Amino acid sequence: MTFSLIARCAATGRFGMVISSSSPAVAARCAHVRAGVGAVASQNVTDPALGPLVLDALAQGMAAGAALKAVMAGRAHADYRQVLVVDAAGRSAIHSGAQVLGVWGQAMGLDCAAGGNLLADAGVPAAMVAAFEAAKGPFGDRLMAALQGGLTAGGEAGPVHSAGLKIAHRLSWPEVDLRVDWSDQPIADLQAAWTVYAPQAGAYVQRAENPSVAPSYGVPGNE
Repeated sequence: MTFSLIARCAATGRFGMVISSSSPAVAARCAHVRAGVGAVASQNVTDPALGPLVLDALAQGMAAGAALKAVMAGRAHADYRQVLVVDAAGRSAIHSGAQVLGVWGQAMGLDCAAGGNLLADAGVPAAMVAAFEAAKGPFGDRLMAALQGGLTAGGEAGPVHSAGLKIAHRLSWPEVDLRVDWSDQPIADLQAAWTVYAPQAGAYVQRAENPSVAPSYGVPGNE
């Protein structure tokens, strides 16, 4: 019920993910990023615990493939899971179990990986990878291009209702964590939110690290 892409920005060291689904609040369960470590998508019949477990394995020095294997080996209900991983070196790995729903697909590219289930076309993940690799500009823009590429290639077999964009860089919390939890046009709504948020993202980091030199808040009563 999902299509997603995870990626590393080789130029900045950021990790990010975009995702969309017919299910509500998909990013709340499926999107996992950790600064300096990697990104993980845990989807299909989702077990949200898998993301942190794989990130912990990456943090211990395992490569993407080894971390994914270590977490999924012998795990109950692994056949129902679809898990994508990218590590700090840009290596990627994917687990798509035998019980992944409907038409499904997966693809890996340079510093990225994509996957999906209940798709309109098995080529959707490859289209997402191609869109990400072809896109120019800031990392968040390239991630959003991948999400739009997946939608243009057919997306899910039915309408999508939620979407998310998540990016980690340097800090213990994501510098970008945007979600559309229920909408008739979640990807368009997410793009609108990113267009507003992107120019302000650096200021929110600065306010956390040193409010005394951060820009004004731009709200009534603050000069």
